[in-house]
Amino acid sequence: MSTNAAKNLFIYGSLFCFLVLVILTIDTMGKLDQRAPEITEKVAAGKKVWHKYDCIGCHTILGNGSYFAPDMTKATERKPKEYLKKFLLDPRAIKQDSAMPKLGLSEEEADSLIAFLEWTSKVDTNDWPPKPILASATAGRTASTGQMLFQKYDCAACHQIQGLGGTAGPDLTHAGLKQPDVEWHIKHLKDPAGTVRNSAMPNFSHLGDEDLKALAEYLITLR
Repeated sequence: MSTNAAKNLFIYGSLFCFLVLVILTIDTMGKLDQRAPEITEKVAAGKKVWHKYDCIGCHTILGNGSYFAPDMTKATERKPKEYLKKFLLDPRAIKQDSAMPKLGLSEEEADSLIAFLEWTSKVDTNDWPPKPILASATAGRTASTGQMLFQKYDCAACHQIQGLGGTAGPDLTHAGLKQPDVEWHIKHLKDPAGTVRNSAMPNFSHLGDEDLKALAEYLITLR
């Protein structure tokens, strides 16, 4: 290849790559606004609450923050808003060994913060952060109806079994030893707050009797 040909290849190749970069940049910028929902006054107020109480000092959100406490980017996807509000207002009333202190949020501030977290949960993050990998509590066996219901309703978002799952609710590894009564579990699933004081667990009264019994029977197998 002659010197002039090499020179032209370099110049025109560079111009072509620059043009491709510009086109991709314009395309990306045009799609950015579509990746996040509308920012309302409530969401904006929630972001101010997030900063006021320095939540980022312990939690990460959209990749920013500290790793002392759980990532909050998709918090409202796996935690009911009713639970989140009760926990924000008084963490240790919900979970006695919670490392999170009572911050003194007002109910309005808690509602605003949840609105902000709901907004971040709807942001298209290309499936980041990845969902935790949860192992079956009965590995090697065919899953029972109750176990499939446990997985279907994402109970592992709040409860651990054999060290895997969330920590917002009690560890269920030995649930069957602590409470072997199927009827108690059915009652608890229907009305958690009426069965356990200060429970923030959402009720599952919408489930049919057969599903409630299957889920309760699965819980008592955990020993």
